[in-house]
Amino acid sequence: MARVLITSAIPYINGIKHLGNLVGSQLPADLYARYMRGRGHEVMFLCATDEHGTPAELAAAKTGEPVDVYCARMHGVQKELSDGFALSFDKFGRSSSPQNHVLTQHFAGRLADAGLIGEVSEKQVYSHADGRFLPDRYIEGTCPNCGYEKARGDQCENCTKQLDPTDLIDPRSAISGSTDLEVRETKHLYLKQSQMRGKLEAWIDSKTDWPILTTSIAKKWLNDGDGLQDRGITRDLHWGVPVKKGDADWPGMEGKVFYVWFDAPIEYIAAAREWADEQGLDDSAWERWWRTDRGADDVRYVQFMGKDNVPFHTLSFPATIMGSGEDWKLVDYIKSFNYLNYQGGQFSTSQGRGVFMDQALEILPADYWRWWLLSHAPESGDAEFTWENFQMSVNKDLADVLGNFVSRVTKFCRSKFGEEVPAGGELGPMETALIDDLTARIARYQDHMEAIEVRKAAAELRAIWVAGNEYLQSAAPWAAFKEDPARAAVTVRLSLNLVRLYAILSAPFIPEASATMLAAMKTEATDWPDDIAGALQTLPAGHAFEVPEMLFRKITDEEREDWQARFAGVRS
Repeated sequence: MARVLITSAIPYINGIKHLGNLVGSQLPADLYARYMRGRGHEVMFLCATDEHGTPAELAAAKTGEPVDVYCARMHGVQKELSDGFALSFDKFGRSSSPQNHVLTQHFAGRLADAGLIGEVSEKQVYSHADGRFLPDRYIEGTCPNCGYEKARGDQCENCTKQLDPTDLIDPRSAISGSTDLEVRETKHLYLKQSQMRGKLEAWIDSKTDWPILTTSIAKKWLNDGDGLQDRGITRDLHWGVPVKKGDADWPGMEGKVFYVWFDAPIEYIAAAREWADEQGLDDSAWERWWRTDRGADDVRYVQFMGKDNVPFHTLSFPATIMGSGEDWKLVDYIKSFNYLNYQGGQFSTSQGRGVFMDQALEILPADYWRWWLLSHAPESGDAEFTWENFQMSVNKDLADVLGNFVSRVTKFCRSKFGEEVPAGGELGPMETALIDDLTARIARYQDHMEAIEVRKAAAELRAIWVAGNEYLQSAAPWAAFKEDPARAAVTVRLSLNLVRLYAILSAPFIPEASATMLAAMKTEATDWPDDIAGALQTLPAGHAFEVPEMLFRKITDEEREDWQARFAGVRS
């Protein structure tokens, strides 16, 4: 039995996430976690809400709540939605947790002692009306290049030109709209990533099994332009982890907090500590996952994220870990994803364009979404959500293939043999051929799951469902029953065992339907099938079952058209 540590990119606190966010990290991470648990491995699956930074403060201001109250409420909302999608986190923590404060300050102290943090004087825009320094993106004005009146201080969204706040014509605060701005000098701490370039490059080069997407992005940031740059790790904000060296004050850094991209990845570690504290366990319980000098040397650590997060997880966070000089676990494999687009354009949180997690669960159960998203995961390139494709996939894969198989065999058995597995007959050539076919297909399915090839695994799982349907259709127990009831009994007995087998194999993708199938078969025997022939005899003759409710219903054309219109514009 192996030990597997799994983390998915930490979602930001300001708002409900759309389906593109979900499939870019949390959902495939859950797929892998469920699979690895199903194979008998010990798994620690961690995530959290990312709660610091200016966007959190602004979102709280819009609701009229104190920022800590807003973050606590939104953490609850995001946790409820993750539960709704059956995401099986061992801990869904918070980057604002006391554990993360302590660990972030600890790492900063270690990096400072190693000479990897330096003070840099900068000039930043200060808003008198807001009483604060403004990050570049919270300064608006007219673009000097194209004349767009809502250009940001870092980039014009209209012409994409990179900008500095001082380039803008008639700059104003995006928070208050005030033009009472001035440029002031302030000091910030920088992580000297450039000094870590050699170590980081050697480490990345050693990861020969990483996806091309992950490696190419990491090397681009290492080598483009002037190479890896030092990065600011503090901000002039009120909400965040106060700047300290361990538990000691940091002279000259009073009133400042650590930058969100410094403290957020450290929350991966802190989440495990939160878990241990909640369980009343001592430090060894979480350190065995994260400290290689305390048991984590045999852990396989896998991260899941969208491609926009790759630079921070291949460079900045590893620089923090390596630079500490301590024996922390580094990631072994990073599974990165491209973007999921929506109906010919992009999902947009600001415009409410696309389907968001809460809306998805209001119209259909989680398994419908899980299946489509995972079977269309944006691995080799960007993927496209369309309502037509969603309808077709649900109706054909879930309703017509899996759902139809379960319904046909259970209802037929009830009508001819009663609600128990029938006795009689022996396996014949058709059953032997099916077992051989399934043995080969399940081996391929396992290989894809081990390699985290999500779409290939989904395709193979569907083919496994299809094989059962084709067998049932060819064996035709409804016809055989008239002449040879024992022959029909063999087919039905094998097919009822197939329902159980499908429940186990499908659980990582569609856990709720899997639980329904197992409950209908009245079994708790969920061992992963190493011997397919044996697995198809697990439910013996006389074993009771019940006909389950319809596993999946079809989506009508009217529903599809309604949803397509409803989710095209701005959500209220």
